[in-house]
Amino acid sequence: MCHIIARSNRINTPMNQGSVSASQVPASVRSGQSLLQTIPLFAGLPVGQIEQLARMAIPRKVARHTTIVRAGESTDSLFVLVTGSAKVLNRDDEGREVILTLLSAGECFGEMGLIDGSPRSADVIANEACQLLVIAKREFTKALADNFDLCLSIMKSLVLRLREANRKIESLALMDVYGRVAKLLLDLSVDENGVRVIRRKVSKQDMAKMVGASREMVSRVMKDLESSGYIRVEDGRIVLKVD
Repeated sequence: MCHIIARSNRINTPMNQGSVSASQVPASVRSGQSLLQTIPLFAGLPVGQIEQLARMAIPRKVARHTTIVRAGESTDSLFVLVTGSAKVLNRDDEGREVILTLLSAGECFGEMGLIDGSPRSADVIANEACQLLVIAKREFTKALADNFDLCLSIMKSLVLRLREANRKIESLALMDVYGRVAKLLLDLSVDENGVRVIRRKVSKQDMAKMVGASREMVSRVMKDLESSGYIRVEDGRIVLKVD
């Protein structure tokens, strides 16, 4: 799989930090607090600050295909994806779509607009039923002002997204469709006991929107990769052969 990508490159060159006892904290807050503690963005926050954010966080459930935020809307909150998955996309005037990234449980979105005050830059649509926590801008910016570790986490998150954007631009400019699909599969995969496996379900239509190709072309590449032994479908997952 890795040498396919290489070959393709050659083809187309202060909050109150005190906390109360657990018995004094409502069950809903304890639940929100437990969820926030699992989110990498909030990993450096003291327990007292996470507790206060949990008090302010509003739980929200959305059905599959729900548009959670729309491009151009004013930015007034941060969203934490607790369960489910979503896609971030943009459309042109003719309705053609490009998927910028996929979001899974534990990830956040909406923080950029909270920092620079700009409107939402893209649509976020639920791929499946999702459970969210919504934190208002006022509470989030107060947390930023009171905690340097959270500021660092935000900067790391933004740098990571910038690096991902740079890699995507590079692949679109330098790789053919075959290489872009192979790279996408690697990016979507995780390591399971030394084997690269894609757990999440991604439709070929969404893959096409991520690599800038037609669904038919992506299907053709996937079929070729499978017949060549580079990928196989096993128990509903895609297993990659990485050289």
